[in-house]
Amino acid sequence: MEEFRAFNYGANAVCLMKNGRKYGMICSWATQVDYDKIVMLIGAQSVTGKNISKGDIIGVSVLSRRQEDVMNTLGDNHSDEVDKFKALDYTLIDSAILINNASVNMVVEVIDILHLSGIEEDNLVYGLIKSYTRSGEPMLTINS
Repeated sequence: MEEFRAFNYGANAVCLMKNGRKYGMICSWATQVDYDKIVMLIGAQSVTGKNISKGDIIGVSVLSRRQEDVMNTLGDNHSDEVDKFKALDYTLIDSAILINNASVNMVVEVIDILHLSGIEEDNLVYGLIKSYTRSGEPMLTINS
């Protein structure tokens, strides 16, 4: 199938601390599905995604236009290979890691992890927004 893009995608940092290790990734396929709920499609290759479980408290940071470097840092390599957070400015709330100065920061409780027909190996993470803050910074979007 030819590559088709119907939407602009955001750069959303999905980060958590679990069992003493920090995990972080960029998830472009994320959206709000209710006033207090989001879904994120996380690929099967993601070490971060493999470590997210139902009931976990995770951080979801919608990166700002000035955070392309954060997007690149979290998007390169896997969390079990390098410390992605060594040079990042972040805040830890419970097990949620939030990227400072992001457009929006959300503490999210994972309600469920679904596997849909045709993409069974990937994780559709369904989460409840427990709290959020906005910085006023414009969101970083990926148009190509």
